[in-house]
Amino acid sequence: MKKIFLLMIISLPLLISACGQGAAILKVGDPAPDFSLVDRQGKTWVLSELKGQVVFINFWATWCPPCLKELPSMQKLYTSLPKDKFKMLAILNKDKVSLADFVTKQKGITMPVLDDAQNVAGTKYFLTGLPESFVVDQQGILVEKFIGPAQWDSPRYFQMMMKYINK
Repeated sequence: MKKIFLLMIISLPLLISACGQGAAILKVGDPAPDFSLVDRQGKTWVLSELKGQVVFINFWATWCPPCLKELPSMQKLYTSLPKDKFKMLAILNKDKVSLADFVTKQKGITMPVLDDAQNVAGTKYFLTGLPESFVVDQQGILVEKFIGPAQWDSPRYFQMMMKYINK
Protein backbone atom coordinates (compact mmCIF):
# COMPACT_ATOMS: atom_id res chain seq x y z
CA MET A 1 0.00 0.00 0.00
CA LYS A 2 2.85 2.37 0.82
CA LYS A 3 4.39 1.73 -2.60
CA ILE A 4 1.18 2.67 -4.36
CA PHE A 5 0.84 5.82 -2.26
CA LEU A 6 4.47 6.77 -2.95
CA LEU A 7 3.98 6.18 -6.69
CA MET A 8 0.89 8.40 -6.64
CA ILE A 9 2.76 11.20 -4.84
CA ILE A 10 5.63 11.04 -7.33
CA SER A 11 3.38 11.01 -10.40
CA LEU A 12 0.95 13.71 -9.22
CA PRO A 13 3.14 16.67 -10.35
CA LEU A 14 3.52 15.08 -13.79
CA LEU A 15 -0.21 14.58 -14.09
CA ILE A 16 -0.96 18.15 -12.99
CA SER A 17 1.54 19.66 -15.42
CA ALA A 18 0.15 17.57 -18.30
CA CYS A 19 -3.39 18.82 -17.62
CA GLY A 20 -2.33 22.37 -18.47
CA GLN A 21 -1.26 21.44 -21.99
CA GLY A 22 -3.67 22.78 -24.58
CA ALA A 23 -4.31 21.26 -27.97
CA ALA A 24 -1.90 22.24 -30.71
CA ILE A 25 -3.26 24.93 -32.98
CA LEU A 26 -2.11 26.83 -36.02
CA LYS A 27 -1.97 30.57 -35.36
CA VAL A 28 -1.81 33.62 -37.59
CA GLY A 29 1.87 34.48 -37.95
CA ASP A 30 2.98 30.83 -38.08
CA PRO A 31 4.60 29.40 -41.20
CA ALA A 32 1.90 27.64 -43.21
CA PRO A 33 2.38 23.86 -43.03
CA ASP A 34 3.50 22.49 -46.36
CA PHE A 35 1.50 19.82 -48.15
CA SER A 36 1.45 18.01 -51.45
CA LEU A 37 -1.97 17.03 -52.78
CA VAL A 38 -3.39 16.06 -56.16
CA ASP A 39 -6.29 17.90 -57.80
CA ARG A 40 -9.18 16.45 -59.84
CA GLN A 41 -7.16 16.75 -63.07
CA GLY A 42 -4.18 14.86 -61.65
CA LYS A 43 -1.95 17.90 -61.04
CA THR A 44 0.14 17.83 -57.85
CA TRP A 45 0.00 21.01 -55.79
CA VAL A 46 2.81 21.67 -53.30
CA LEU A 47 2.14 24.68 -51.10
CA SER A 48 5.83 25.61 -50.74
CA GLU A 49 6.10 25.85 -54.54
CA LEU A 50 3.51 28.67 -54.51
CA LYS A 51 5.72 31.14 -52.59
CA GLY A 52 5.53 34.57 -54.15
CA GLN A 53 1.73 34.27 -54.49
CA VAL A 54 -1.11 34.73 -52.04
CA VAL A 55 -2.80 31.36 -51.44
CA PHE A 56 -6.35 30.92 -50.17
CA ILE A 57 -6.85 27.43 -48.72
CA ASN A 58 -10.34 26.18 -47.95
CA PHE A 59 -11.09 22.80 -46.36
CA TRP A 60 -14.54 21.49 -47.24
CA ALA A 61 -16.63 18.36 -47.83
CA THR A 62 -19.68 17.47 -49.90
CA TRP A 63 -21.63 16.41 -46.80
CA CYS A 64 -21.17 19.88 -45.22
CA PRO A 65 -24.11 22.23 -46.04
CA PRO A 66 -22.23 25.46 -45.07
CA CYS A 67 -19.34 24.34 -47.30
CA LEU A 68 -21.65 23.86 -50.26
CA LYS A 69 -23.30 27.22 -49.64
CA GLU A 70 -20.00 29.14 -49.70
CA LEU A 71 -18.54 27.45 -52.82
CA PRO A 72 -20.21 29.83 -55.33
CA SER A 73 -18.88 32.91 -53.49
CA MET A 74 -15.41 31.33 -53.43
CA GLN A 75 -15.66 30.78 -57.18
CA LYS A 76 -16.56 34.45 -57.73
CA LEU A 77 -13.60 35.59 -55.61
CA TYR A 78 -11.34 33.15 -57.46
CA THR A 79 -12.31 34.49 -60.88
CA SER A 80 -12.02 38.15 -59.80
CA LEU A 81 -8.39 38.02 -58.62
CA PRO A 82 -5.20 37.93 -60.74
CA LYS A 83 -4.22 34.30 -61.47
CA ASP A 84 -0.48 35.11 -61.54
CA LYS A 85 -0.53 36.50 -57.98
CA PHE A 86 -3.31 34.49 -56.33
CA LYS A 87 -4.17 30.82 -55.98
CA MET A 88 -7.27 29.31 -54.43
CA LEU A 89 -7.11 25.69 -53.32
CA ALA A 90 -10.34 23.97 -52.26
CA ILE A 91 -9.19 20.94 -50.26
CA LEU A 92 -11.73 18.14 -50.11
CA ASN A 93 -11.34 16.75 -46.59
CA LYS A 94 -12.15 13.11 -45.77
CA ASP A 95 -14.58 12.78 -48.67
CA LYS A 96 -14.94 11.08 -52.06
CA VAL A 97 -13.56 12.86 -55.13
CA SER A 98 -16.40 11.45 -57.27
CA LEU A 99 -18.92 13.30 -55.09
CA ALA A 100 -16.87 16.50 -55.31
CA ASP A 101 -16.72 16.18 -59.09
CA PHE A 102 -20.50 15.98 -59.21
CA VAL A 103 -20.97 18.97 -56.86
CA THR A 104 -18.38 21.19 -58.52
CA LYS A 105 -19.73 20.45 -61.99
CA GLN A 106 -23.27 21.30 -60.83
CA LYS A 107 -22.09 24.58 -59.28
CA GLY A 108 -19.71 25.58 -62.09
CA ILE A 109 -16.64 25.49 -59.85
CA THR A 110 -13.36 25.85 -61.75
CA MET A 111 -10.88 26.44 -58.90
CA PRO A 112 -8.53 23.53 -58.13
CA VAL A 113 -10.12 20.92 -55.87
CA LEU A 114 -7.47 18.87 -54.08
CA ASP A 115 -8.03 15.42 -52.59
CA ASP A 116 -7.26 15.09 -48.86
CA ALA A 117 -9.28 11.92 -48.25
CA GLN A 118 -6.68 10.74 -45.73
CA ASN A 119 -6.78 14.08 -43.84
CA VAL A 120 -3.01 14.60 -44.24
CA ALA A 121 -3.25 18.37 -44.81
CA GLY A 122 -6.24 18.67 -42.48
CA THR A 123 -4.19 17.24 -39.63
CA LYS A 124 -1.33 19.66 -40.31
CA TYR A 125 -3.80 22.55 -40.15
CA PHE A 126 -5.41 21.28 -36.91
CA LEU A 127 -8.94 21.48 -38.32
CA THR A 128 -11.70 21.85 -35.77
CA GLY A 129 -14.53 21.45 -38.27
CA LEU A 130 -15.57 22.37 -41.78
CA PRO A 131 -15.41 24.72 -43.53
CA GLU A 132 -12.14 26.29 -42.43
CA SER A 133 -10.14 28.71 -44.55
CA PHE A 134 -6.61 30.06 -44.41
CA VAL A 135 -4.78 32.81 -46.26
CA VAL A 136 -1.04 32.38 -46.80
CA ASP A 137 1.07 35.36 -47.88
CA GLN A 138 3.83 35.46 -50.50
CA GLN A 139 6.43 34.41 -47.90
CA GLY A 140 4.46 31.32 -46.82
CA ILE A 141 3.17 32.81 -43.55
CA LEU A 142 -0.39 32.26 -42.36
CA VAL A 143 -1.96 35.75 -42.29
CA GLU A 144 -5.67 34.91 -41.89
CA LYS A 145 -7.66 32.03 -40.43
CA PHE A 146 -11.44 31.62 -40.67
CA ILE A 147 -13.52 28.99 -38.91
CA GLY A 148 -16.92 28.57 -40.52
CA PRO A 149 -18.43 29.78 -43.77
CA ALA A 150 -18.15 33.27 -45.26
CA GLN A 151 -19.53 35.24 -48.18
CA TRP A 152 -16.17 35.30 -49.98
CA ASP A 153 -17.27 37.49 -52.89
CA SER A 154 -18.16 40.41 -50.61
CA PRO A 155 -16.14 43.65 -50.92
CA ARG A 156 -14.60 43.00 -47.49
CA TYR A 157 -12.86 39.79 -48.58
CA PHE A 158 -11.95 41.10 -52.02
CA GLN A 159 -10.23 44.10 -50.40
CA MET A 160 -8.51 41.87 -47.85
CA MET A 161 -7.08 39.65 -50.60
CA MET A 162 -5.98 42.64 -52.66
CA LYS A 163 -4.19 44.05 -49.61
CA TYR A 164 -2.10 40.86 -49.39
CA ILE A 165 -1.62 40.61 -53.17
CA ASN A 166 -0.32 44.20 -53.35
CA LYS A 167 2.17 43.81 -50.48
